[in-house]
Amino acid sequence: MSHLDPHGSAEPRGWDRPDAPAPAPAPALPWPEPEIDPGRWDRRPAVLPDAYAEAPARSRPHADVAAAGEPAAMNGRPDDSEYPTTQLEPVRDVEPEPEPVPPPGRRQRGRRRAGAERPPTQQPVPSRAGRNLPAAIAVGVGLGALIVVPLFFYRTAFLVVVAAAVAIGMWEMARAVRRSGAHPPLVPLIAGGVLTIGLAWFSGPDALSLGLLVTVLGTMVWRLGDGPGGFQRDLTAATLIAVYVPFLGGFAALLAAVPEDGDLRVLVTLAAVVLSDTGGYAAGVSFGKHPMAPSISPKKSWEGFAGSVTAAALGSALLLWLLLDVAPWWGALFGLAVSGAAVLGDLAESMIKRDLGVKDMSNLLPGHGGLMDRLDSILFALPTAYLLLAVFVPVLE
Repeated sequence: MSHLDPHGSAEPRGWDRPDAPAPAPAPALPWPEPEIDPGRWDRRPAVLPDAYAEAPARSRPHADVAAAGEPAAMNGRPDDSEYPTTQLEPVRDVEPEPEPVPPPGRRQRGRRRAGAERPPTQQPVPSRAGRNLPAAIAVGVGLGALIVVPLFFYRTAFLVVVAAAVAIGMWEMARAVRRSGAHPPLVPLIAGGVLTIGLAWFSGPDALSLGLLVTVLGTMVWRLGDGPGGFQRDLTAATLIAVYVPFLGGFAALLAAVPEDGDLRVLVTLAAVVLSDTGGYAAGVSFGKHPMAPSISPKKSWEGFAGSVTAAALGSALLLWLLLDVAPWWGALFGLAVSGAAVLGDLAESMIKRDLGVKDMSNLLPGHGGLMDRLDSILFALPTAYLLLAVFVPVLE
Protein backbone atom coordinates (compact mmCIF):
# COMPACT_ATOMS: atom_id res chain seq x y z
CA MET A 1 0.00 0.00 0.00
CA SER A 2 1.38 3.34 -0.97
CA HIS A 3 1.80 6.22 1.42
CA LEU A 4 -0.66 9.03 1.17
CA ASP A 5 0.50 12.18 -0.55
CA PRO A 6 0.67 14.92 2.01
CA HIS A 7 -0.55 17.35 -0.69
CA GLY A 8 -3.85 15.49 -1.06
CA SER A 9 -3.23 13.62 -4.34
CA ALA A 10 -4.49 10.02 -4.52
CA GLU A 11 -2.17 9.10 -7.41
CA PRO A 12 0.64 6.70 -6.43
CA ARG A 13 4.15 8.21 -6.46
CA GLY A 14 7.60 6.81 -7.10
CA TRP A 15 8.13 3.12 -7.12
CA ASP A 16 4.42 2.40 -6.22
CA ARG A 17 3.41 3.05 -9.81
CA PRO A 18 3.30 -0.03 -12.07
CA ASP A 19 5.53 1.46 -14.78
CA ALA A 20 8.15 2.80 -12.36
CA PRO A 21 11.65 1.24 -12.37
CA ALA A 22 13.02 -0.57 -9.32
CA PRO A 23 14.27 1.85 -6.68
CA ALA A 24 17.96 2.11 -5.71
CA PRO A 25 18.92 0.75 -2.30
CA ALA A 26 18.67 3.33 0.46
CA PRO A 27 21.95 4.54 1.96
CA ALA A 28 22.85 3.36 5.41
CA LEU A 29 21.74 5.74 8.09
CA PRO A 30 23.83 6.54 11.16
CA TRP A 31 20.95 5.76 13.50
CA PRO A 32 18.54 2.83 13.65
CA GLU A 33 15.35 3.05 11.60
CA PRO A 34 13.49 -0.26 12.02
CA GLU A 35 11.00 0.66 9.31
CA ILE A 36 13.73 1.03 6.66
CA ASP A 37 16.46 -1.47 7.62
CA PRO A 38 15.19 -3.69 10.38
CA GLY A 39 17.75 -6.45 10.12
CA ARG A 40 21.01 -4.55 10.18
CA TRP A 41 20.67 -3.11 13.63
CA ASP A 42 19.50 -6.38 15.12
CA ARG A 43 22.97 -7.84 14.62
CA ARG A 44 24.64 -5.67 17.31
CA PRO A 45 27.01 -7.47 19.67
CA ALA A 46 25.55 -8.13 23.03
CA VAL A 47 26.52 -5.65 25.72
CA LEU A 48 26.95 -6.86 29.23
CA PRO A 49 24.66 -5.15 31.72
CA ASP A 50 27.55 -3.99 33.91
CA ALA A 51 29.67 -2.69 31.08
CA TYR A 52 28.58 0.90 31.54
CA ALA A 53 27.39 2.80 34.52
CA GLU A 54 23.93 4.15 34.44
CA ALA A 55 23.89 7.75 33.39
CA PRO A 56 22.37 10.30 35.75
CA ALA A 57 18.78 11.21 35.21
CA ARG A 58 19.55 14.76 34.06
CA SER A 59 21.64 13.41 31.14
CA ARG A 60 18.87 11.13 29.79
CA PRO A 61 16.24 13.43 28.38
CA HIS A 62 14.80 10.90 25.95
CA ALA A 63 14.45 8.17 28.60
CA ASP A 64 12.62 10.59 30.86
CA VAL A 65 10.23 11.49 28.06
CA ALA A 66 9.61 7.82 27.30
CA ALA A 67 8.91 7.13 30.95
CA ALA A 68 6.33 9.90 30.86
CA GLY A 69 4.42 8.15 28.05
CA GLU A 70 5.89 9.97 25.06
CA PRO A 71 7.44 8.19 22.06
CA ALA A 72 11.19 7.57 22.22
CA ALA A 73 11.90 9.14 18.85
CA MET A 74 11.24 12.85 18.91
CA ASN A 75 11.85 15.18 15.99
CA GLY A 76 13.51 12.37 14.11
CA ARG A 77 15.84 11.41 17.03
CA PRO A 78 16.08 7.72 17.99
CA ASP A 79 16.00 6.28 21.46
CA ASP A 80 19.67 6.28 22.49
CA SER A 81 19.18 5.30 26.12
CA GLU A 82 21.10 2.06 25.55
CA TYR A 83 24.23 3.91 24.45
CA PRO A 84 25.85 5.50 27.51
CA THR A 85 28.47 7.41 25.54
CA THR A 86 25.75 9.43 23.86
CA GLN A 87 24.23 10.44 27.19
CA LEU A 88 27.24 12.18 28.72
CA GLU A 89 27.10 15.91 28.82
CA PRO A 90 29.37 17.54 26.28
CA VAL A 91 32.62 19.00 27.57
CA ARG A 92 32.81 22.72 26.99
CA ASP A 93 35.91 24.81 27.39
CA VAL A 94 35.35 27.38 30.12
CA GLU A 95 37.12 30.54 29.28
CA PRO A 96 38.67 32.34 32.30
CA GLU A 97 37.20 35.66 33.17
CA PRO A 98 39.41 38.53 32.07
CA GLU A 99 41.22 40.44 34.80
CA PRO A 100 39.80 43.88 35.55
CA VAL A 101 41.70 46.60 33.80
CA PRO A 102 42.49 49.61 36.03
CA PRO A 103 41.28 52.95 34.74
CA PRO A 104 43.88 54.93 32.78
CA GLY A 105 45.89 57.47 34.67
CA ARG A 106 45.69 55.69 38.03
CA ARG A 107 48.18 53.31 39.58
CA GLN A 108 47.00 50.52 41.82
CA ARG A 109 48.06 50.48 45.42
CA GLY A 110 51.09 48.49 46.38
CA ARG A 111 54.75 48.34 45.47
CA ARG A 112 55.83 49.25 41.95
CA ARG A 113 57.07 46.52 39.68
CA ALA A 114 60.66 46.95 38.69
CA GLY A 115 61.58 46.73 35.03
CA ALA A 116 64.43 47.41 32.67
CA GLU A 117 63.56 51.08 32.51
CA ARG A 118 62.18 51.39 36.03
CA PRO A 119 64.53 50.34 38.86
CA PRO A 120 63.06 49.09 42.14
CA THR A 121 62.20 51.66 44.77
CA GLN A 122 64.83 51.85 47.47
CA GLN A 123 63.26 51.38 50.88
CA PRO A 124 64.88 53.25 53.79
CA VAL A 125 66.76 50.89 56.08
CA PRO A 126 66.32 51.85 59.76
CA SER A 127 69.33 51.84 62.00
CA ARG A 128 69.83 49.13 64.59
CA ALA A 129 69.12 51.69 67.28
CA GLY A 130 65.61 52.17 65.88
CA ARG A 131 65.81 55.92 65.23
CA ASN A 132 66.76 58.44 62.56
CA LEU A 133 70.43 58.87 63.30
CA PRO A 134 71.16 62.06 61.26
CA ALA A 135 68.16 63.85 62.74
CA ALA A 136 69.11 62.66 66.23
CA ILE A 137 72.67 64.02 65.83
CA ALA A 138 71.45 67.37 64.50
CA VAL A 139 68.93 67.79 67.32
CA GLY A 140 71.51 66.72 69.91
CA VAL A 141 74.01 69.31 68.67
CA GLY A 142 71.31 71.99 68.76
CA LEU A 143 70.32 71.13 72.32
CA GLY A 144 73.97 71.13 73.38
CA ALA A 145 74.47 74.60 71.94
CA LEU A 146 71.29 75.82 73.64
CA ILE A 147 72.73 74.70 76.98
CA VAL A 148 76.42 75.54 76.65
CA VAL A 149 76.14 79.03 75.13
CA PRO A 150 74.08 80.63 77.93
CA LEU A 151 75.98 78.59 80.52
CA PHE A 152 79.30 80.27 79.68
CA PHE A 153 78.16 83.65 78.43
CA TYR A 154 75.14 84.59 80.54
CA ARG A 155 74.48 82.19 83.36
CA THR A 156 71.11 83.64 84.30
CA ALA A 157 69.85 82.68 80.85
CA PHE A 158 70.84 79.11 81.68
CA LEU A 159 68.36 79.25 84.56
CA VAL A 160 65.64 80.15 82.05
CA VAL A 161 66.65 77.19 79.85
CA VAL A 162 66.44 74.80 82.80
CA ALA A 163 63.04 76.15 83.87
CA ALA A 164 61.68 75.85 80.31
CA ALA A 165 62.99 72.27 79.99
CA VAL A 166 61.36 71.32 83.28
CA ALA A 167 58.03 72.84 82.23
CA ILE A 168 58.05 70.98 78.91
CA GLY A 169 59.02 67.74 80.62
CA MET A 170 56.16 68.05 83.11
CA TRP A 171 53.71 68.73 80.28
CA GLU A 172 54.90 65.59 78.47
CA MET A 173 54.62 63.48 81.58
CA ALA A 174 51.14 64.75 82.45
CA ARG A 175 50.04 64.10 78.87
CA ALA A 176 51.45 60.57 78.92
CA VAL A 177 49.95 59.46 82.25
CA ARG A 178 46.47 60.32 81.02
CA ARG A 179 46.57 57.05 79.09
CA SER A 180 46.34 55.26 82.44
CA GLY A 181 43.24 57.24 83.46
CA ALA A 182 45.05 59.72 85.75
CA HIS A 183 44.51 63.45 85.23
CA PRO A 184 47.04 65.40 87.32
CA PRO A 185 46.36 69.15 87.32
CA LEU A 186 48.87 70.74 84.99
CA VAL A 187 48.73 74.38 86.11
CA PRO A 188 49.93 73.90 89.73
CA LEU A 189 52.48 71.33 88.56
CA ILE A 190 54.19 73.67 86.10
CA ALA A 191 53.97 76.65 88.45
CA GLY A 192 55.43 74.62 91.33
CA GLY A 193 58.15 73.14 89.11
CA VAL A 194 59.37 76.54 87.92
CA LEU A 195 59.27 77.79 91.53
CA THR A 196 61.35 74.79 92.62
CA ILE A 197 64.07 75.58 90.07
CA GLY A 198 64.18 79.21 91.15
CA LEU A 199 64.39 78.35 94.86
CA ALA A 200 67.26 75.91 94.21
CA TRP A 201 69.13 78.56 92.20
CA PHE A 202 68.85 81.32 94.75
CA SER A 203 68.67 79.47 98.09
CA GLY A 204 70.38 76.10 97.79
CA PRO A 205 69.47 72.47 98.60
CA ASP A 206 67.09 73.22 101.46
CA ALA A 207 65.00 75.48 99.24
CA LEU A 208 64.90 72.69 96.62
CA SER A 209 63.14 70.37 99.08
CA LEU A 210 60.83 73.20 100.10
CA GLY A 211 59.90 73.77 96.47
CA LEU A 212 58.96 70.08 96.09
CA LEU A 213 56.74 70.25 99.17
CA VAL A 214 55.01 73.40 97.92
CA THR A 215 54.40 71.80 94.52
CA VAL A 216 52.79 68.66 95.96
CA LEU A 217 50.62 70.60 98.43
CA GLY A 218 49.53 73.11 95.80
CA THR A 219 48.57 70.28 93.46
CA MET A 220 46.54 68.58 96.17
CA VAL A 221 44.62 71.74 97.01
CA TRP A 222 43.96 72.45 93.33
CA ARG A 223 42.69 68.93 92.79
CA LEU A 224 40.10 69.26 95.59
CA GLY A 225 37.99 71.41 93.30
CA ASP A 226 37.35 68.46 90.95
CA GLY A 227 35.66 66.27 93.54
CA PRO A 228 36.63 62.99 95.19
CA GLY A 229 36.46 60.81 92.07
CA GLY A 230 39.98 59.56 91.23
CA PHE A 231 41.60 61.89 93.78
CA GLN A 232 44.19 59.40 95.03
CA ARG A 233 45.12 58.30 91.52
CA ASP A 234 45.57 61.88 90.27
CA LEU A 235 47.57 62.95 93.34
CA THR A 236 49.89 59.93 93.02
CA ALA A 237 50.61 60.78 89.38
CA ALA A 238 51.20 64.43 90.26
CA THR A 239 53.65 63.50 93.04
CA LEU A 240 55.57 61.22 90.67
CA ILE A 241 55.87 64.03 88.12
CA ALA A 242 56.93 66.58 90.75
CA VAL A 243 59.72 64.36 92.09
CA TYR A 244 60.86 63.02 88.75
CA VAL A 245 61.14 66.26 86.76
CA PRO A 246 61.51 69.49 88.81
CA PHE A 247 63.12 68.01 91.92
CA LEU A 248 65.80 66.03 90.05
CA GLY A 249 66.17 68.82 87.49
CA GLY A 250 66.74 71.29 90.29
CA PHE A 251 70.22 69.80 90.86
CA ALA A 252 71.26 71.38 87.55
CA ALA A 253 70.46 74.75 89.13
CA LEU A 254 72.44 73.76 92.24
CA LEU A 255 75.48 72.84 90.12
CA ALA A 256 75.33 76.01 88.02
CA ALA A 257 74.77 78.27 91.02
CA VAL A 258 78.30 77.69 92.37
CA PRO A 259 79.98 81.06 91.79
CA GLU A 260 83.52 79.89 91.06
CA ASP A 261 83.14 76.94 88.69
CA GLY A 262 79.44 76.23 88.34
CA ASP A 263 79.65 76.23 84.55
CA LEU A 264 82.46 73.66 84.59
CA ARG A 265 80.54 71.40 86.99
CA VAL A 266 77.57 71.37 84.66
CA LEU A 267 79.84 70.80 81.67
CA VAL A 268 81.64 67.73 83.07
CA THR A 269 78.31 66.25 84.17
CA LEU A 270 76.73 66.64 80.74
CA ALA A 271 79.92 65.42 79.08
CA ALA A 272 79.88 62.25 81.19
CA VAL A 273 76.25 61.59 80.17
CA VAL A 274 76.99 62.21 76.49
CA LEU A 275 80.06 59.94 76.63
CA SER A 276 77.97 57.25 78.32
CA ASP A 277 75.24 57.43 75.67
CA THR A 278 77.73 57.51 72.79
CA GLY A 279 79.88 54.66 74.09
CA GLY A 280 76.82 52.55 74.86
CA TYR A 281 75.37 53.14 71.40
CA ALA A 282 78.62 52.29 69.60
CA ALA A 283 79.32 49.16 71.65
CA GLY A 284 75.71 47.99 71.52
CA VAL A 285 75.44 48.32 67.75
CA SER A 286 78.82 46.66 67.17
CA PHE A 287 78.91 43.91 69.81
CA GLY A 288 75.52 43.81 71.54
CA LYS A 289 74.29 40.20 71.89
CA HIS A 290 73.18 39.78 75.51
CA PRO A 291 70.08 41.81 76.48
CA MET A 292 70.40 43.74 79.69
CA ALA A 293 66.71 44.12 80.52
CA PRO A 294 64.67 42.54 77.70
CA SER A 295 61.31 43.13 79.36
CA ILE A 296 62.02 46.86 79.82
CA SER A 297 64.37 47.90 77.01
CA PRO A 298 65.13 45.07 74.54
CA LYS A 299 67.78 47.06 72.66
CA LYS A 300 70.02 47.60 75.66
CA SER A 301 72.76 45.01 76.06
CA TRP A 302 75.47 44.27 78.57
CA GLU A 303 78.05 44.96 75.88
CA GLY A 304 76.50 48.41 75.42
CA PHE A 305 76.59 49.00 79.18
CA ALA A 306 80.29 48.10 79.24
CA GLY A 307 80.87 50.60 76.46
CA SER A 308 78.96 53.26 78.40
CA VAL A 309 80.92 52.99 81.63
CA THR A 310 84.25 52.65 79.82
CA ALA A 311 83.75 55.75 77.69
CA ALA A 312 82.40 57.79 80.62
CA ALA A 313 85.22 56.73 82.93
CA LEU A 314 88.02 57.52 80.49
CA GLY A 315 86.51 60.82 79.37
CA SER A 316 85.66 62.00 82.88
CA ALA A 317 89.13 61.13 84.16
CA LEU A 318 90.63 63.42 81.55
CA LEU A 319 88.07 66.23 81.87
CA LEU A 320 88.06 66.45 85.66
CA TRP A 321 91.84 66.41 85.68
CA LEU A 322 92.09 69.22 83.13
CA LEU A 323 89.15 71.40 84.22
CA LEU A 324 88.74 70.86 87.97
CA ASP A 325 92.20 69.56 88.95
CA VAL A 326 90.85 66.24 90.22
CA ALA A 327 93.02 63.14 90.25
CA PRO A 328 92.35 60.87 87.25
CA TRP A 329 91.24 57.88 89.36
CA TRP A 330 88.66 60.04 91.11
CA GLY A 331 87.57 61.34 87.75
CA ALA A 332 87.19 57.76 86.49
CA LEU A 333 85.09 56.93 89.55
CA PHE A 334 82.96 59.99 88.81
CA GLY A 335 82.44 58.78 85.24
CA LEU A 336 81.52 55.25 86.39
CA ALA A 337 78.93 56.56 88.86
CA VAL A 338 77.40 59.09 86.47
CA SER A 339 77.22 56.49 83.69
CA GLY A 340 75.52 53.95 85.96
CA ALA A 341 73.00 56.57 87.10
CA ALA A 342 72.33 57.61 83.50
CA VAL A 343 71.63 54.01 82.46
CA LEU A 344 69.31 53.54 85.44
CA GLY A 345 67.45 56.72 84.51
CA ASP A 346 67.02 55.52 80.96
CA LEU A 347 65.66 52.18 82.19
CA ALA A 348 63.33 53.91 84.65
CA GLU A 349 61.79 56.04 81.93
CA SER A 350 61.52 52.99 79.66
CA MET A 351 59.62 51.17 82.41
CA ILE A 352 57.21 54.10 82.75
CA LYS A 353 56.62 54.15 79.00
CA ARG A 354 56.08 50.38 78.97
CA ASP A 355 53.54 50.70 81.75
CA LEU A 356 51.73 53.51 79.91
CA GLY A 357 51.92 51.77 76.54
CA VAL A 358 53.74 54.59 74.69
CA LYS A 359 56.88 54.48 72.58
CA ASP A 360 57.93 58.10 73.14
CA MET A 361 56.74 60.76 75.53
CA SER A 362 55.97 62.99 72.53
CA ASN A 363 57.20 63.72 69.02
CA LEU A 364 58.62 67.12 69.85
CA LEU A 365 62.22 66.34 68.83
CA PRO A 366 62.86 64.56 65.49
CA GLY A 367 64.98 61.45 65.99
CA HIS A 368 64.62 61.61 69.78
CA GLY A 369 60.90 61.56 70.52
CA GLY A 370 60.07 63.89 73.37
CA LEU A 371 62.25 66.10 75.54
CA MET A 372 61.82 63.65 78.41
CA ASP A 373 63.37 60.97 76.20
CA ARG A 374 66.58 63.03 76.34
CA LEU A 375 66.27 64.18 79.94
CA ASP A 376 65.71 60.69 81.37
CA SER A 377 69.41 59.84 81.79
CA ILE A 378 70.40 63.41 82.72
CA LEU A 379 67.85 63.66 85.55
CA PHE A 380 69.33 60.68 87.39
CA ALA A 381 72.89 61.78 86.66
CA LEU A 382 72.47 65.30 88.12
CA PRO A 383 72.10 64.41 91.84
CA THR A 384 74.86 61.80 91.50
CA ALA A 385 77.25 64.35 90.01
CA TYR A 386 76.28 66.97 92.60
CA LEU A 387 77.06 64.61 95.47
CA LEU A 388 80.41 63.41 94.08
CA LEU A 389 81.60 66.86 93.07
CA ALA A 390 80.70 68.17 96.54
CA VAL A 391 83.19 65.59 97.86
CA PHE A 392 85.89 65.83 95.19
CA VAL A 393 85.72 69.60 94.68
CA PRO A 394 84.24 71.10 97.84
CA VAL A 395 82.73 74.56 97.59
CA LEU A 396 84.74 77.19 99.46
CA GLU A 397 82.61 79.48 101.59
